Amino acid sequence: MNDLFANDTDEVLEIYKDVYLLRKFTTLDACLPHIKAVVQQAPFRYMRTPGGKRLHISVTNCGSFGWISEPSGYRYAQHDPTSGKKWPAMPNLFKKLSQQVAERCNFHAFKPNACLINHYQKNQELTSHQDKNESDFSQPIVSVSLGMSARFQIYGNSRHNKPREIELYDGDVMVWGRSARLMYHGVKTNKSVPHSDLGLHRFNLTMRCA
Repeated sequence: MNDLFANDTDEVLEIYKDVYLLRKFTTLDACLPHIKAVVQQAPFRYMRTPGGKRLHISVTNCGSFGWISEPSGYRYAQHDPTSGKKWPAMPNLFKKLSQQVAERCNFHAFKPNACLINHYQKNQELTSHQDKNESDFSQPIVSVSLGMSARFQIYGNSRHNKPREIELYDGDVMVWGRSARLMYHGVKTNKSVPHSDLGLHRFNLTMRCA
């Protein structure tokens, strides 16, 4: 088995217009050592929204830019505000994986320079939001699920729509762009199935062009 692509012959499923899913495309074994290396340099932390509320999930970043939240708003920064140091380099495996998946979904020449790593525990959620702090919306978002299962919610063009829910499992990879690039989406873990190794923990890697 290729240590990067667990199942690189599987079909690409279009689960919503311009939203694609590849089941079991990678593995926890391939990705976890790289996550641990990043976290050693830039530990997980709970950021606060501009309104002062603590995010439900802990996060960190790797790549040339990292997503941060501060009183003035959300943005990308080249330095970790906690340490003042540059974010850890994006592992080559993350970059190759995201480019391979993007290409298979007809997003050509994807050049990710930021990877937001989210850590979920059971009953933690990410409420409906858009990924809109990037500078180039022609570039897709590539999202990798590792660990316990989660329900990905697609709201479309309004957070008030009834969401379409997709169960995501360890190794699943999603890509969205074009008409779906600014879709509202969220994540629920209240009904998550434990992972054999991580238990009730989930890591989500989202590669993007900041």
